[in-house]
Amino acid sequence: LKTGFLKWKPDYDSAATEYGKAAVAFKNAKQYDQAREACLREAEAHENNKALFHAAKAYEQAGMMLKEMQRLPEAVQLIEKASMMYLENGTPDTAAIALERAGKLIENVSPEKAVQLYQQAASVFENEERLRQALEMLGKASRLLVRGRRLDEAALSLQKEKSIYKEIENYPTCYKKTIAQVLVHLHRNDYVAAERCVRESYSIPGFNGSEDCAALEQLLEGYDQQDQDQVSEVCNSPLFKYMDNDYAKLGLTLVVPGGGIKKKSPNAAQDKARGPAAVGSHADEEEDEYSGGLC
Repeated sequence: LKTGFLKWKPDYDSAATEYGKAAVAFKNAKQYDQAREACLREAEAHENNKALFHAAKAYEQAGMMLKEMQRLPEAVQLIEKASMMYLENGTPDTAAIALERAGKLIENVSPEKAVQLYQQAASVFENEERLRQALEMLGKASRLLVRGRRLDEAALSLQKEKSIYKEIENYPTCYKKTIAQVLVHLHRNDYVAAERCVRESYSIPGFNGSEDCAALEQLLEGYDQQDQDQVSEVCNSPLFKYMDNDYAKLGLTLVVPGGGIKKKSPNAAQDKARGPAAVGSHADEEEDEYSGGLC
């Protein structure tokens, strides 16, 4: 990097190579702080040399050294910086993969940050029309949102997933996403949204008449009638139990409002209020109506 009378410009390319070698040696010696420092200097040399891809790689490596030191938020920060450079360099796929890696690192420490990173990765993949990878990222974000009980956001994330599955004509997975949506809406105590969700899914080819549709109709009926037994029976069926763990848990913990007491018909409720005598007179009135004969 030094300049002199015969060397006017620093040789950033050679400097980057040497810093890279130093980083590897420090890493092998498990001296992670020095390895991180060497990676950052390598990245700086590559930046000065306008080699963005290699600079991003070095920043990512520095992030991995911080991971070894259990400094996860700082590690994620550097990997995010690397992903921005990959995008700037015109390599979006590598950027999305870096964001996914950062999400995995931070998932257990800060699920909120992990959701954000997965959603960013999904957007990058979607822009590149790599929809299957985008769906994988969205799926991870949805499950984390459900796990963190951020149900309003989970409902939106699931809707986005379902739209893309519909676009690529993967209809059976659309049915499964509808089940997950309904469970999320019922946990939000929003029966209307759950019902609308099923109604809108009738437009998906094959949904009407599928076992998923029948189970959901039964579930909504039981929930509306405050019949906990019926709801539990549906949620304990293999269709619900073998979903992703986070959604299966939603089914197993679903409790109907009103403590699972079935709604009584209005007449029965009135008769109870009036007492036995009133019930008897009510029955007599019905008999008297036809006592003169049908004519």
